[in-house]
Amino acid sequence: MQRSGKAFGSCSRCETVPEKIDGGGGLYLWFPVSHTLNKVISALTQAKFEFRLLEESKCLYIMLEGIAKEKFSALASSALTNQELKKTKVLWMREVEQPKLSDFSRSTSLDSFINFSNSDWLLDLLSEERITTHFQPIVYTSDTSKIFAHEALFRGIDEQGNLIYPGRIFAQAESAGIIFQLDALARTRAIREAHVYDIQELLFINFSPTSVYDPATCLRMTVQAIDESGIPHSNIVFEVAESRHPPDIEHLIKILRFYRDAGFLIALDDFGSGSSNLNLIHQLRPDFIKLDMELIRNVHQDYYKALITEKMLEIACKLDIKTVAEGVETVEELEWVRQRGADFVQGYLIAKPTSPPIAVTSYIGGVEAVPMSA
Repeated sequence: MQRSGKAFGSCSRCETVPEKIDGGGGLYLWFPVSHTLNKVISALTQAKFEFRLLEESKCLYIMLEGIAKEKFSALASSALTNQELKKTKVLWMREVEQPKLSDFSRSTSLDSFINFSNSDWLLDLLSEERITTHFQPIVYTSDTSKIFAHEALFRGIDEQGNLIYPGRIFAQAESAGIIFQLDALARTRAIREAHVYDIQELLFINFSPTSVYDPATCLRMTVQAIDESGIPHSNIVFEVAESRHPPDIEHLIKILRFYRDAGFLIALDDFGSGSSNLNLIHQLRPDFIKLDMELIRNVHQDYYKALITEKMLEIACKLDIKTVAEGVETVEELEWVRQRGADFVQGYLIAKPTSPPIAVTSYIGGVEAVPMSA
């Protein structure tokens, strides 16, 4: 079993699914400016809420029972601007007693508190581990019957057994402040299912930089799962996933240094979209770049896309960075990227994400895909 040689601490934030805000309790609020405080007091008074102003700390205290939490959330959302919701700090106490010093580590923004209050469905999904991983093959451009790697793609499962796609889940988790727990759980599930299906090729795993605040602790569970599965570190490629927020480059470099020191490979996902730009190539020095599907879509018919994509492929080749063309859906797109030197392709033309993984068995065009045995 391969080890990274590093000592890992425990990250209770990443490894523990928080409890739902059930029953009654008290909410403490600290406001960025007096104007915001006055707006809330006015709204609470009109709505006949009971509250106390703790003069010594400029803190507002509200007892919330049952339906009152929903009413307060709606009231605050309508009374305050998005910026005020993000700047206002809150602490939820299930008991009537005043908070201790250790409780303040749980404080969050009012915006996150409201979103968290509306996330019972997601907390149930996480606590019950109603999640799974689908795998999409990444194949050689020169021979699409040969699988180079599989990308692990997260899926949720609702109470009726239907799939929930990741966009909704990750958006809710990020707004509710539980992206740490979700991202960690998604990574470990991907590794364990890859082990169950005995995937021998490389495994691409997405991670969000905003879900890791300290690599040595936040990534402990991920590395432990890899080591317990017996998957060689050199078979794991961590993809820097696109986020709604531009990445903190220094923090991202710290995370990727940790991964590299442990023997893992690095990929830039969705390259050519959002904050994924040319600066990231020299700052992060990835092993792979994955060209965004919006660039690839009809690239053979769009002069602007074609010119941009050609230059990206040319730069990657000169820097010895392997390239994956994502979202390939037509034979024309495949032929275009093949002729211009893309190393690998991924997309519905090859195969859709499935569980269990599939084996690509024939050369495009005319792909035949069969399930791998578990």
